Amino acid sequence: MKIGIIGLGDIAQKAYLPVITQWPGIELAFCTRNPGVLKQIAQTHRIHDAVTDYRELAGLGVDGVMIHSATASHFEIAQFFLNQGIPVFVDKPLSDTYAECESLYNLAETKQLPLFMGFNRRYLPLIQPHLSEKVMQEQLLEIRWQKHRLNQPGDARTFVFDDFIHPLDSVNLKGNVQAEDLQVITQQLHGKLARLDVAWQIDQTIHQASMNRINGVTAEQVTLNFENQTLHFDSLATGTGWTDGAESKLTLPDWTPMLESKGFTAMIAHWLDVVSHGRMDQTLIQRNLNSHYLAEMICKKLGQ
Repeated sequence: MKIGIIGLGDIAQKAYLPVITQWPGIELAFCTRNPGVLKQIAQTHRIHDAVTDYRELAGLGVDGVMIHSATASHFEIAQFFLNQGIPVFVDKPLSDTYAECESLYNLAETKQLPLFMGFNRRYLPLIQPHLSEKVMQEQLLEIRWQKHRLNQPGDARTFVFDDFIHPLDSVNLKGNVQAEDLQVITQQLHGKLARLDVAWQIDQTIHQASMNRINGVTAEQVTLNFENQTLHFDSLATGTGWTDGAESKLTLPDWTPMLESKGFTAMIAHWLDVVSHGRMDQTLIQRNLNSHYLAEMICKKLGQ
């Protein structure tokens, strides 16, 4: 299988290349507009096929492409490869407007091609076993996902689509939320969006996503509540559980690689399986669209 990698910036170098360059049976082709960066990274990973124009990848026989470029370029690049009959992976978000997201999924459906989203938090090995389908349907009473940053207030649409979409999608477990379900609370600083909290309730389960970008420290915490049981996770790799008053530590096995603990290994495995089979579950498509729809509805509530 041959996979094209488009965009070789910080996230690609830190989170994706260390995993996929070691994957057995995978051949890679690199693409970035910066010739110097392209040459350096291609040499580092011993990649022969390296181009500065993403359109050239279609002629190199790629079986799928992974888009890690800036959000503003996602729509154009994804549309090009779907029209070429090539499966597409896009690092979140798919676009910063829901209309473009819907357009791309309509195109993918017409072409009968998978359009995969890079939400690594769906694959966290420490947390996801507690969010199985059975737990989601019958036992989970609350999920609260907090992802905070230091001194980064910003434009509302960029805040929501490029950053807040992580905790938003992480609590959007079933992908069936309507605009009228959302409760939105914000704080502003010097005309910039500084904090955003969104909540909704489906049946007995309360869903809460929170991002404070004037927090005292960059941090991420997740809390799950069940009947007489609470699980709290810090930095996605360690946690503490309390059941009927008894405390226990929640940890991954010793020597678990960092990118595995952050969900990237399992996510890439899922993506490669999707490329191999040429299809994606409808529930995954629904969740991808619904998370972007919610982001758009939040922006509208904020006047954006």
